[in-house]
Amino acid sequence: MSLPASHFEALYADDPDPWAFRTRWYERRKRALLLACLPRPRFARGFEPACANGELSIELAQRCDELLCSDPSATAVSLARQRLASCDHARVRQGGLPQDWPAGCFDLVVLSELGYYLDAESWRLACERAAASLERGAALAACHWRHPIQGCELAGDAVHAQLAEAMGTPARVCHLEPDFRLELWFDDNAGAAP
Repeated sequence: MSLPASHFEALYADDPDPWAFRTRWYERRKRALLLACLPRPRFARGFEPACANGELSIELAQRCDELLCSDPSATAVSLARQRLASCDHARVRQGGLPQDWPAGCFDLVVLSELGYYLDAESWRLACERAAASLERGAALAACHWRHPIQGCELAGDAVHAQLAEAMGTPARVCHLEPDFRLELWFDDNAGAAP
């Protein structure tokens, strides 16, 4: 079973940054690695589901002409909107995966620290929707914790295996560390100069 929005609301009730995205070196370094792996400096339309409090979102907003972010937690949506208040081209809406995957195509999708919060079937559907939403030349970045998480059906490596299956090809970039797996899928046109 996927973890409900109430699980995340409870985390935010005690702390507006429950994973210490702003302060932990691990989180800042992982975010910098993900951003450095993107194959070009600018994207037309990006999507970041499960944006949490917007720490990665604010960095993505600097690289996207239009950015859509979502999160199942109303508190996270409020925090992300505050974080992105100066970015007129960024929108944050409440929604969960896979049911609330947005319409249209993207040239950047970032799936970070979310796959294991869904059950295997929901994650499979989310992966399929992600793959189907990519336009020609798009990039999809994924980054997940590799260790089991209490209450979660999947760990990070299994999350990425399902994503690779939906993408139909191995990742072009794979960065493995004991704690996290960062992978990037893109076709040859993704790295072309804009």
